Amino acid sequence: MSRPQPGTVHPVLETFLGHWRGTTRLAPSVWGPERTADAEVTFTRAAGGFAVVQSYRHTEADGGHFEGHGVFTVDPDHEDVLWYYVDSLGLPPGTPARCTWVEGVLRVERRTDRMTVRHTFRVDSGVLTHTAELRLGDAANFVPFMTSECQRA
Repeated sequence: MSRPQPGTVHPVLETFLGHWRGTTRLAPSVWGPERTADAEVTFTRAAGGFAVVQSYRHTEADGGHFEGHGVFTVDPDHEDVLWYYVDSLGLPPGTPARCTWVEGVLRVERRTDRMTVRHTFRVDSGVLTHTAELRLGDAANFVPFMTSECQRA
C-alpha cells in the first residue's frame, strides 16, 4: 500500500473542510429539555495534512455553551478514518473510534462505560448535518440526542 502524501487528507474528509454556522436542535434528555442553540463548527487540516481537526461550539439562549474537539486521521494500514474526541463535559477521551463511509455519510460509534453515541456527518446541497443518537447503559435502542444543520460561513 502506498503511503498518503503530505498535505492531503482522506477524500472522505475533504467534503467537511471549512467554517460552518447554523443551529443545533437538542432533544429532551437527562441533560435538559428540548431546545435549540446557535452552532459553529470548523474542520481544518492539521499535522501536515494527515489529519483534520474538528472544533464545535454551540451557545444556548441562556448563555450556556458546549464545545467539542475531534481529530480525524487515517489508519494507513487499513485506510480507515479514525476519530479522537474530547468535549467540555470533562470526561477523558477514550480510544479512537473507527469510522465508516457509506453513500456520502460518515458514521462513527463512540463507546464508553456509560453509553454509546452514534454520530453521522454528511454534506448535502451545501448543508452540513451532524446527528448524534445515544444508547445509555444497557438500553437496547438508540434515541435522538442532537441534530446540527450548518451552512458554510
